[in-house]
Amino acid sequence: MTQAKQITGPMSYASCEDFCRVFDEDMNSVYQLAFLLTADREQAEQCFVSGLEDAVEGNPVFKEWARSWARRAVILNARRLINPRPAEGNSRGRSSSDSVNNNGNALPAEQQAEVAAVLGLEPFERFVYVIMVLERYSDQECSVLLGYTRRDVIAARTRAFQQIGSATEMHYRQPRNAGLAKPDRSSGLRFRIAPHLAASA
Repeated sequence: MTQAKQITGPMSYASCEDFCRVFDEDMNSVYQLAFLLTADREQAEQCFVSGLEDAVEGNPVFKEWARSWARRAVILNARRLINPRPAEGNSRGRSSSDSVNNNGNALPAEQQAEVAAVLGLEPFERFVYVIMVLERYSDQECSVLLGYTRRDVIAARTRAFQQIGSATEMHYRQPRNAGLAKPDRSSGLRFRIAPHLAASA
């Protein structure tokens, strides 16, 4: 007696339209990912556009993977643009427009503090924090994406947690923010900002 086998059709590949739809539907979060990695509005816009082009023109991927593949393309473009290295000590200052939302209005102080804590990290620590904590990649995956050892990325993650913890604690100790509740940092910062979307995005 032969066993009945379930026959399933082949998984379909993501098309150009699929990736365009992902970037359109997830425009805010994808741009925010690019901005947190680059800490620069113009470079974030560049990563957003290049990420879409690479996702569309790159190797075929299954449709079910289109969303994660699109975000990965943005991460890779940011890495090529910034080239973060361990303990390089070349942190970038934020522009004067980094504390406004996509409508040009200033962000509330609490949200500015959350974003500033990440943007204030050294580039390598910032990349590791965003990739591992916010994007939830494993240490091995992050190591492959950045081209450095697991030891490097784990050490960078530890430094990032320490620096972000110190920065946010200092902010909420300031008298002008005495009435604000402290954020729950048990699982990392919870971003609620609207990204700085460019008109051309």
